[in-house]
Amino acid sequence: MLIEKLSFGENVTETETEIVATYEYDSTEITKIGDEFSVVPKKEQYTFVTEKTVPKLGVMLVGWGGNNGSTVTAGILANKQNVSWTTKRGEQKPNYFGSLTQASTVRVGNFGGEECFVPFNKLLPMVHPNDVVLGGWDISKMNLGEAMKRGQVLDVDLQKKLYDQMSEFTPLPGIYDLSFIAPNQEDRADNVITGTKEQQVEQIRKDLRDFKAKNDLDKVIVLWTANTERYTVVDDKLHGSKEKLFAAIKANESEISPSTLYAVACLQEDVPFINGSPQNSFVPGVVELAIERNCLIGGDDFKSGQTKMKSVLTDFLVQAGIKPVSIVSYNHLGNNDGKNLTNPATFRSKEISKSDVVNDMIASNEILFPKTVDEKTGEVTQEHPDHCVVIKYVPWVGDSKRAMDEYTSEIFMGGTNTIAMHNTCEDSLLAAPLILDLVLLAEMTTRIKMSKGFNPSAAALSSFHPVSVLLSYLTKAPFVPKGHPCINALNKQRLMVENVFKACVGLPPNNEMYLEFK
Repeated sequence: MLIEKLSFGENVTETETEIVATYEYDSTEITKIGDEFSVVPKKEQYTFVTEKTVPKLGVMLVGWGGNNGSTVTAGILANKQNVSWTTKRGEQKPNYFGSLTQASTVRVGNFGGEECFVPFNKLLPMVHPNDVVLGGWDISKMNLGEAMKRGQVLDVDLQKKLYDQMSEFTPLPGIYDLSFIAPNQEDRADNVITGTKEQQVEQIRKDLRDFKAKNDLDKVIVLWTANTERYTVVDDKLHGSKEKLFAAIKANESEISPSTLYAVACLQEDVPFINGSPQNSFVPGVVELAIERNCLIGGDDFKSGQTKMKSVLTDFLVQAGIKPVSIVSYNHLGNNDGKNLTNPATFRSKEISKSDVVNDMIASNEILFPKTVDEKTGEVTQEHPDHCVVIKYVPWVGDSKRAMDEYTSEIFMGGTNTIAMHNTCEDSLLAAPLILDLVLLAEMTTRIKMSKGFNPSAAALSSFHPVSVLLSYLTKAPFVPKGHPCINALNKQRLMVENVFKACVGLPPNNEMYLEFK
């Protein structure tokens, strides 16, 4: 049963501007006494205050003219104007399938033996993607109509219907540094910001202010969907603090990446910045600046196809007591992302984000993956599956990436089990809804404050940590604040977002005990 309208219980107070919910949080406290661990249930009181006013939101994409950027823009136009088009299977209508916020539901309980669900975007007052104002930068000056044609992602009939409107959008010049991407991208770079790194940051800041003023926006969020960069060689002298980072930018140091420059510019304008690629944009100085300004950052790398399946299947195997011993992932794709990844340095960034996705699942089960201690050094290591990731550029495939995976596991009494999977991922059609989810969730979380205790003073309320863990569900390599566990298992990530949103309206977390029917 789908429920469209909700009213809340006595623990929720709703005014014209706020939703105030008191919430009892159940957790487990673990302490160690000698060689024994004490496990005790713990109950804490919290208050959540959510601002109800839905802002006029602007989203600026770095890499707006790429396949992802043009697909997002076309998708919003088609949905907003209800543009239908003809395919070989008949008439197709626009939708937001693949979006957590727009196309999924949340269980809220049971009515008369029937499970009840509410659309995810009805739990809290969220921005609708049709209302988002888009803009952005690209190192190519091609207008989005031509970029859409170049990308070869959408059906031709839809491209024809949207072409004139799409052609009205032209990206702003972007920051270009060939030392951070593949040399084969040089022929696209005809729309770049000149000058020193300090001047480039100032230009991005101006672009942000101009975009906000021109479109009369309440908020702006920036998301990187441009080329994968190589990893920055982090040097404490350059990146170790915000002061060192500012000094390095002023000195035009070469080891400051374009994505880091965008992040710095956004934070200085109090604009949230989300990294949709795997590079290490968030060097220590950026993190310090985000915390100081209490401005959201999140990433890294969209989790859309093959890696999403890996974060489901590996979790299933480990939780079932089956031991994965070999995980081999092979990809071939033919879009510009694949072309850029032919550079070993940029591929390494992608390899890291794809490989680390199983780490927390392996760490959760020392029965299957025991730890050992080196007698000489005292270093603790844990057994880990062989994990290989291969990506090859095959131009003919275009945006329709092929992913082939083989999971080999040890089972009962020395047996083996092998699961082979072939996954055709229409890359940008999977990524576009994630882009929308990332910016909509980021915006929503900036309107939530919380505090321990019931009826706290306004001064006691605080926002979530600026390094946004709630975006983890949508990213391969969740960037988390120091001390926060890094969770990659997809179901745990989904429940984290769902249960936090439910807490904001005073609802308990989902559980599958069904004691009321026992």
